[in-house]
Amino acid sequence: MFAEPRALGWRTDLIFARFDGEVVPRTDHLVIRTPHNPTFWWGNFLLFDHAPRAGDAAHWCARFEAEIALRQSESRHVTFGVDSEAPFDLPADFAATGFTLFSSTVLTMQREQLHTPRKAIGASFRIEALRLPEQAPLAVDMQVAADAGVSESEAQYRLFRARQMRRYAAMAQAGMGHWFGVFTDAGDGIESLVADCGLFRLPGDSLGRFQHVSTHPAWRRRGLCAALVHAVCRHGFEHMALDTLVIVADPLDVAIGLYESLGFRRGASTWHLEKPAPRTA
Repeated sequence: MFAEPRALGWRTDLIFARFDGEVVPRTDHLVIRTPHNPTFWWGNFLLFDHAPRAGDAAHWCARFEAEIALRQSESRHVTFGVDSEAPFDLPADFAATGFTLFSSTVLTMQREQLHTPRKAIGASFRIEALRLPEQAPLAVDMQVAADAGVSESEAQYRLFRARQMRRYAAMAQAGMGHWFGVFTDAGDGIESLVADCGLFRLPGDSLGRFQHVSTHPAWRRRGLCAALVHAVCRHGFEHMALDTLVIVADPLDVAIGLYESLGFRRGASTWHLEKPAPRTA
């Protein structure tokens, strides 16, 4: 029975599913479901303990249908994680079915690694934990401005992010972490949220996982993301008694260099197969 993934990236992913979702062990995979957010691709997926082989596509898709799609009609995507450090090629039957394969880079930070950001932000910016759920709409608005339209419509993405922020609010209330933001007065006397991220852990654990680091498009390249991540790292070490912080990123994203400039170090990759839901307006 496959009960616990080996890879640090997958282990910390399950912090969230184990809080308010479902993690069900099977012989060679885990079933991860998030019933309150069924369109969340990586909250509703199967995590296999081995790489896919030629001829596996039909069987894997049938397992996803039985374990997730038939239980949650809104889960129209199909996603598989692979708990393997070694790279592999996408089998032809998966490609023919419409799947793509990608990896994510897992980076880790310990207290002695943390570096001060190269660029200081001005006094007009303030970094603090959001008051959730009251300030959750500010985060949703900012996240939609930063990322909507990449893989789904703006309305779908807004709903997804609102559901995610409700999860993070509940986790914050349970003492498992916080959602942080950079605030500034844009000159109209009204404070705006211009960057945000979360940091959470399981109760009693010393391993923390970052969530969704983002910056409003109009406020990028000002050092805000580096300042935010640095401040949140310090909070994790000094106030949450964390020993190791984990952040997962696209290996081709420029954010990797930013994280490394703060002291994060690259570790093993995680592997993902995904087939999007049919696109709707």
